[in-house]
Amino acid sequence: MNFSEFGFDDRLMEGIDASGYETATPVQEQVIPLILQNRDIIASAQTGTGKTAAFLLPLINKIITQAHQNHSNTALIIVPTRELAIQIAQHMEGLSYFTSVSSIAVYGGGDGNAFIQEKKALSAGADVVICTPGKMMAHIKMGYVKLDGLQYLVLDEADRMLDMGFYDDIMFIIKHLPPKRQNLLFSATMPQKIRELARKILHNPAEVNIAISKPNEKIVQEAFVVFEEQKIPLVKHLLHQKNFAMVLVFCSSKLSVKQLTRDLRKAGINAGEIHSDLEQDKREEVLMLFNSGRLPVLVATDILSRGIDIDNIDLVINYDVPHDGEDYVHRIGRTARAAAEGTAYTFISPKEQRRFAAIERLVDKTITKATVPENLGPVPQYNPAPQRKPGGGKKRFFKPGKGKGRPHGGGNRPNAN
Repeated sequence: MNFSEFGFDDRLMEGIDASGYETATPVQEQVIPLILQNRDIIASAQTGTGKTAAFLLPLINKIITQAHQNHSNTALIIVPTRELAIQIAQHMEGLSYFTSVSSIAVYGGGDGNAFIQEKKALSAGADVVICTPGKMMAHIKMGYVKLDGLQYLVLDEADRMLDMGFYDDIMFIIKHLPPKRQNLLFSATMPQKIRELARKILHNPAEVNIAISKPNEKIVQEAFVVFEEQKIPLVKHLLHQKNFAMVLVFCSSKLSVKQLTRDLRKAGINAGEIHSDLEQDKREEVLMLFNSGRLPVLVATDILSRGIDIDNIDLVINYDVPHDGEDYVHRIGRTARAAAEGTAYTFISPKEQRRFAAIERLVDKTITKATVPENLGPVPQYNPAPQRKPGGGKKRFFKPGKGKGRPHGGGNRPNAN
């Protein structure tokens, strides 16, 4: 479906063309007409399906074609992280470039000047406000935020916000909004707590479900079964083997991010890092370098698993197996975006094998166990549910290339039942 078929205003179509958008994704085809029809929506869509544009485009179109109360904030988009707020604000700026729509991103971690700009915009009124819950709640408590003319509320990554403990903040904000408004709730998953939230804030919503908990079929998924101490050498090997343009590596801890980044730099690989110890301006600088292609490798904690919106990442490495299967889907969903192809590698240490098996069950796919280079030494067998045997206790391993138990692209699993 072409974007011209939605009946958007010509000024918005200029922004769509300038942004390089051509055909709508499935979630855009389903969601955009419903928003234009003033329906409340609860939508489930995996990362990378184009849901940001699915709500930004119709909101921009409604703002520029319909009468709205002057000097009030018209649309409020609430997101879990500052990174996602920044990314959506950048999307907003590009799509609305040829219109008169104003917008402001409100998030924590800024300096005094940022606070003054936010206060000024929220007091005067902006067409679209993109915010994190805690910072927006703080502004509302100070009494100058104009919300009496608000007509549109968007909760993006709602499941993530609840996981991060923002329920009370969200409900505080909603209590200060006009009861008559259009509500749009987007969530990657639909657990019971999301449906309970939806019942409280949505009115007769239309429900849209797009590929829940299933990675993009264009992502080539492979796993390497290794010991923990083999992970850093394996990252170096993979990055030296092929010239990937943009690589995103996810680690489960700040310590691992720092250590891996340091070792990659020592090996001559241009790598940057993002974690919660970095100041916000430094995070933005690193993201800008990565997005522009000047920094080919970015090592990050899960702070970026849902908070980055870059289309050209061609390799994602799970340095650690995610603790949650849904996080695996979101991590690897950073690649193969915008109809492109991508690759996702996951490193599995012995203690992570059962966790990875649970992920395979979630995505309903046996992921290929790739060959580990022989020069890295013996590797563990992949047996996530080993049988108890008498006289055990020794670490079981084998040398790559020796015997029939070698894991390879064919997916053989020694001693698997």
